[in-house]
Amino acid sequence: MQRSKLRFWFAAVVLAPVVVYGADPGQRISFVSCPIIRDTKSVPCWISQYNGDTYYLTIQSDVSAAVQPPMLGHQVLVEGVVSDAPSICGGIVLDPVRLSVMPERDDRCNTMLPADDRYTIDFNPRPPGPSSGRLAFAPAPRTRQAAPPPAPEGPQSMDLYFDFDKGVSFRHPGELSSILSLANRLPARKVKITGMRGAHLLTDKTLLRESESVGRRRAEEIGRLLQGAGLTVSPEIELADGKDEADGIDDWRTRRVTVVLTP
Repeated sequence: MQRSKLRFWFAAVVLAPVVVYGADPGQRISFVSCPIIRDTKSVPCWISQYNGDTYYLTIQSDVSAAVQPPMLGHQVLVEGVVSDAPSICGGIVLDPVRLSVMPERDDRCNTMLPADDRYTIDFNPRPPGPSSGRLAFAPAPRTRQAAPPPAPEGPQSMDLYFDFDKGVSFRHPGELSSILSLANRLPARKVKITGMRGAHLLTDKTLLRESESVGRRRAEEIGRLLQGAGLTVSPEIELADGKDEADGIDDWRTRRVTVVLTP
Protein backbone atom coordinates (compact mmCIF):
# COMPACT_ATOMS: atom_id res chain seq x y z
CA MET A 1 0.00 0.00 0.00
CA GLN A 2 1.38 3.41 -0.93
CA ARG A 3 2.37 5.64 1.95
CA SER A 4 -0.15 8.39 1.06
CA LYS A 5 -3.00 5.86 0.92
CA LEU A 6 -1.84 4.29 4.18
CA ARG A 7 -1.84 7.71 5.86
CA PHE A 8 -5.38 8.43 4.67
CA TRP A 9 -6.61 4.98 5.78
CA PHE A 10 -5.03 5.47 9.20
CA ALA A 11 -6.70 8.88 9.60
CA ALA A 12 -10.05 7.48 8.56
CA VAL A 13 -9.84 4.68 11.11
CA VAL A 14 -8.35 6.58 14.03
CA LEU A 15 -10.35 9.77 13.57
CA ALA A 16 -13.63 8.21 12.55
CA PRO A 17 -16.10 9.64 15.06
CA VAL A 18 -17.11 7.50 17.98
CA VAL A 19 -19.92 9.44 19.59
CA VAL A 20 -19.69 9.52 23.38
CA TYR A 21 -22.64 11.40 24.80
CA GLY A 22 -20.80 12.93 27.71
CA ALA A 23 -22.42 16.36 27.34
CA ASP A 24 -25.94 16.86 28.67
CA PRO A 25 -28.71 18.46 26.57
CA GLY A 26 -28.92 22.15 27.32
CA GLN A 27 -25.25 22.38 28.27
CA ARG A 28 -23.35 25.28 26.73
CA ILE A 29 -20.06 24.28 25.20
CA SER A 30 -17.31 26.18 23.44
CA PHE A 31 -13.97 24.96 22.17
CA VAL A 32 -11.35 25.43 19.48
CA SER A 33 -10.35 22.42 17.41
CA CYS A 34 -9.67 21.21 13.90
CA PRO A 35 -12.76 20.71 11.75
CA ILE A 36 -13.16 17.41 9.93
CA ILE A 37 -15.04 17.09 6.66
CA ARG A 38 -16.90 13.87 5.88
CA ASP A 39 -18.29 12.98 2.49
CA THR A 40 -21.85 11.63 2.19
CA LYS A 41 -24.10 10.57 -0.67
CA SER A 42 -25.81 13.97 -0.70
CA VAL A 43 -23.60 16.75 0.66
CA PRO A 44 -20.37 16.86 2.71
CA CYS A 45 -20.78 17.51 6.41
CA TRP A 46 -18.46 19.12 8.95
CA ILE A 47 -17.77 17.61 12.36
CA SER A 48 -15.23 18.25 15.10
CA GLN A 49 -13.99 16.44 18.19
CA TYR A 50 -13.60 17.79 21.69
CA ASN A 51 -12.98 16.06 25.01
CA GLY A 52 -13.72 12.61 23.62
CA ASP A 53 -16.99 13.57 21.91
CA THR A 54 -17.78 14.25 18.26
CA TYR A 55 -19.95 17.23 17.37
CA TYR A 56 -21.85 17.93 14.19
CA LEU A 57 -21.19 21.48 12.97
CA THR A 58 -22.96 22.04 9.65
CA ILE A 59 -23.08 20.97 6.02
CA GLN A 60 -20.94 22.38 3.23
CA SER A 61 -22.93 25.35 1.92
CA ASP A 62 -22.64 28.79 0.35
CA VAL A 63 -22.64 32.29 1.84
CA SER A 64 -26.45 32.42 2.06
CA ALA A 65 -26.50 29.77 4.81
CA ALA A 66 -27.31 30.79 8.37
CA VAL A 67 -24.23 28.90 9.65
CA GLN A 68 -21.11 29.36 7.58
CA PRO A 69 -19.00 26.19 7.28
CA PRO A 70 -15.41 26.05 8.55
CA MET A 71 -12.45 25.32 6.28
CA LEU A 72 -9.53 22.95 6.20
CA GLY A 73 -6.16 24.41 7.16
CA HIS A 74 -7.66 26.42 10.05
CA GLN A 75 -9.03 25.60 13.48
CA VAL A 76 -12.60 26.60 14.23
CA LEU A 77 -14.12 28.23 17.30
CA VAL A 78 -17.32 26.34 18.12
CA GLU A 79 -19.95 27.96 20.34
CA GLY A 80 -23.20 26.10 20.90
CA VAL A 81 -25.77 24.44 23.11
CA VAL A 82 -25.98 20.65 23.27
CA SER A 83 -29.23 19.40 21.75
CA ASP A 84 -31.14 16.17 22.39
CA ALA A 85 -31.82 15.83 18.64
CA PRO A 86 -30.72 12.61 16.91
CA SER A 87 -27.06 12.66 15.90
CA ILE A 88 -26.17 13.95 12.44
CA CYS A 89 -23.20 12.66 10.49
CA GLY A 90 -22.15 10.74 13.61
CA GLY A 91 -21.95 13.85 15.77
CA ILE A 92 -23.83 15.42 18.67
CA VAL A 93 -26.03 18.25 17.41
CA LEU A 94 -25.48 21.76 18.75
CA ASP A 95 -28.47 24.08 18.50
CA PRO A 96 -27.94 26.94 18.25
CA VAL A 97 -24.35 26.92 17.03
CA ARG A 98 -21.93 29.62 15.90
CA LEU A 99 -18.70 28.91 14.06
CA SER A 100 -15.70 31.18 13.55
CA VAL A 101 -12.76 30.19 11.40
CA MET A 102 -9.60 31.04 13.30
CA PRO A 103 -7.32 33.32 11.27
CA GLU A 104 -4.03 31.50 11.92
CA ARG A 105 -3.04 28.75 9.49
CA ASP A 106 -2.91 25.25 11.01
CA ASP A 107 -1.71 22.54 8.64
CA ARG A 108 -2.80 19.82 11.10
CA CYS A 109 -6.40 20.57 10.21
CA ASN A 110 -6.52 18.55 7.00
CA THR A 111 -8.63 15.47 7.78
CA MET A 112 -11.11 14.35 5.11
CA LEU A 113 -13.14 11.20 5.76
CA PRO A 114 -14.74 9.10 3.03
CA ALA A 115 -18.46 8.53 2.76
CA ASP A 116 -19.91 6.03 5.22
CA ASP A 117 -23.32 4.44 4.62
CA ARG A 118 -24.11 4.85 8.33
CA TYR A 119 -24.19 8.61 7.93
CA THR A 120 -26.63 10.35 5.61
CA ILE A 121 -27.77 13.96 5.33
CA ASP A 122 -31.41 14.81 4.58
CA PHE A 123 -30.59 17.36 1.94
CA ASN A 124 -32.07 18.14 -1.46
CA PRO A 125 -29.44 19.78 -3.65
CA ARG A 126 -30.67 22.72 -5.69
CA PRO A 127 -31.14 22.16 -9.42
CA PRO A 128 -28.59 23.40 -11.96
CA GLY A 129 -28.59 27.12 -12.65
CA PRO A 130 -28.94 30.20 -10.45
CA SER A 131 -29.89 29.71 -6.83
CA SER A 132 -33.56 30.07 -6.06
CA GLY A 133 -32.62 31.71 -2.77
CA ARG A 134 -32.03 35.41 -2.25
CA LEU A 135 -28.45 36.54 -2.71
CA ALA A 136 -26.67 38.19 0.19
CA PHE A 137 -26.72 41.68 -1.36
CA ALA A 138 -30.04 41.40 -3.21
CA PRO A 139 -32.95 43.51 -1.95
CA ALA A 140 -35.83 41.78 -0.24
CA PRO A 141 -38.72 40.79 -2.53
CA ARG A 142 -41.30 43.51 -2.99
CA THR A 143 -44.46 43.03 -1.00
CA ARG A 144 -47.56 45.08 -0.38
CA GLN A 145 -46.43 48.43 0.94
CA ALA A 146 -47.18 48.85 4.63
CA ALA A 147 -47.70 52.09 6.46
CA PRO A 148 -44.39 53.79 7.29
CA PRO A 149 -43.21 53.21 10.87
CA PRO A 150 -43.41 56.15 13.26
CA ALA A 151 -40.44 58.45 13.30
CA PRO A 152 -37.91 57.38 15.97
CA GLU A 153 -37.27 59.69 18.91
CA GLY A 154 -34.09 60.20 20.87
CA PRO A 155 -30.74 58.41 20.45
CA GLN A 156 -30.85 55.06 18.66
CA SER A 157 -28.34 52.22 19.13
CA MET A 158 -27.64 49.19 16.94
CA ASP A 159 -25.12 46.36 17.39
CA LEU A 160 -23.29 44.44 14.68
CA TYR A 161 -21.61 41.13 15.51
CA PHE A 162 -18.53 39.53 13.94
CA ASP A 163 -16.71 36.26 13.56
CA PHE A 164 -13.57 35.90 15.66
CA ASP A 165 -10.92 38.44 14.58
CA LYS A 166 -12.83 39.17 11.36
CA GLY A 167 -14.34 42.28 9.82
CA VAL A 168 -17.45 42.87 7.72
CA SER A 169 -18.92 39.75 6.11
CA PHE A 170 -21.81 38.81 3.82
CA ARG A 171 -24.39 39.10 6.59
CA HIS A 172 -23.65 42.76 7.38
CA PRO A 173 -24.95 44.70 4.32
CA GLY A 174 -28.57 44.45 5.47
CA GLU A 175 -27.67 45.72 8.93
CA LEU A 176 -25.68 48.61 7.47
CA SER A 177 -28.64 49.53 5.26
CA SER A 178 -30.89 49.60 8.33
CA ILE A 179 -28.47 51.88 10.18
CA LEU A 180 -28.25 54.26 7.22
CA SER A 181 -32.04 54.36 6.85
CA LEU A 182 -32.45 55.08 10.56
CA ALA A 183 -29.81 57.83 10.39
CA ASN A 184 -31.74 59.52 7.58
CA ARG A 185 -35.09 59.24 9.36
CA LEU A 186 -33.92 60.79 12.62
CA PRO A 187 -32.04 62.65 11.09
CA ALA A 188 -28.77 61.91 12.89
CA ARG A 189 -26.55 64.87 13.70
CA LYS A 190 -24.04 62.80 15.66
CA VAL A 191 -22.81 59.27 15.03
CA LYS A 192 -20.64 57.36 17.51
CA ILE A 193 -19.16 54.01 16.53
CA THR A 194 -17.65 51.87 19.28
CA GLY A 195 -15.49 48.93 18.24
CA MET A 196 -15.02 46.22 20.85
CA ARG A 197 -12.19 43.74 21.10
CA GLY A 198 -13.92 40.46 21.84
CA ALA A 199 -13.04 37.91 24.50
CA HIS A 200 -14.29 34.36 24.94
CA LEU A 201 -14.21 32.02 27.93
CA LEU A 202 -13.93 28.48 26.61
CA THR A 203 -15.41 25.44 28.35
CA ASP A 204 -11.94 24.53 29.66
CA LYS A 205 -11.74 28.05 31.21
CA THR A 206 -9.18 29.31 28.70
CA LEU A 207 -9.72 33.01 27.97
CA LEU A 208 -9.49 33.58 24.24
CA ARG A 209 -8.93 37.17 23.09
CA GLU A 210 -8.96 38.82 19.70
CA SER A 211 -6.06 40.84 18.33
CA GLU A 212 -5.54 44.23 19.97
CA SER A 213 -6.34 46.26 16.85
CA VAL A 214 -9.52 44.50 15.78
CA GLY A 215 -11.92 46.86 17.56
CA ARG A 216 -10.52 49.90 15.77
CA ARG A 217 -10.37 48.12 12.42
CA ARG A 218 -14.03 47.13 12.65
CA ALA A 219 -15.22 50.55 13.78
CA GLU A 220 -13.32 52.36 11.05
CA GLU A 221 -14.51 49.90 8.41
CA ILE A 222 -18.15 50.38 9.45
CA GLY A 223 -17.65 54.15 9.37
CA ARG A 224 -16.15 54.07 5.86
CA LEU A 225 -18.93 51.86 4.54
CA LEU A 226 -21.68 54.06 6.00
CA GLN A 227 -20.10 57.20 4.59
CA GLY A 228 -19.59 55.53 1.24
CA ALA A 229 -23.29 54.64 1.21
CA GLY A 230 -24.37 58.23 1.87
CA LEU A 231 -23.94 59.03 5.57
CA THR A 232 -23.16 62.74 5.70
CA VAL A 233 -22.02 62.86 9.35
CA SER A 234 -18.38 62.15 10.16
CA PRO A 235 -18.56 59.43 12.85
CA GLU A 236 -16.70 59.50 16.15
CA ILE A 237 -14.69 56.35 16.84
CA GLU A 238 -14.42 54.85 20.32
CA LEU A 239 -12.84 51.61 21.53
CA ALA A 240 -13.84 49.09 24.19
CA ASP A 241 -12.63 45.75 25.54
CA GLY A 242 -14.95 42.81 26.13
CA LYS A 243 -12.68 40.98 28.58
CA ASP A 244 -14.86 41.78 31.60
CA GLU A 245 -18.01 40.63 29.77
CA ALA A 246 -16.66 37.16 28.91
CA ASP A 247 -18.36 34.52 31.05
CA GLY A 248 -18.78 31.61 28.62
CA ILE A 249 -22.41 32.50 27.85
CA ASP A 250 -22.99 34.05 24.42
CA ASP A 251 -19.49 35.52 24.42
CA TRP A 252 -19.87 36.10 20.67
CA ARG A 253 -21.71 39.26 21.71
CA THR A 254 -18.38 40.78 22.80
CA ARG A 255 -17.25 40.70 19.18
CA ARG A 256 -19.24 43.73 18.20
CA VAL A 257 -19.50 47.25 16.91
CA THR A 258 -22.13 49.55 18.45
CA VAL A 259 -23.46 52.44 16.38
CA VAL A 260 -25.27 55.20 18.31
CA LEU A 261 -27.24 57.77 16.30
CA THR A 262 -28.15 61.01 18.04
CA PRO A 263 -30.67 63.40 16.43
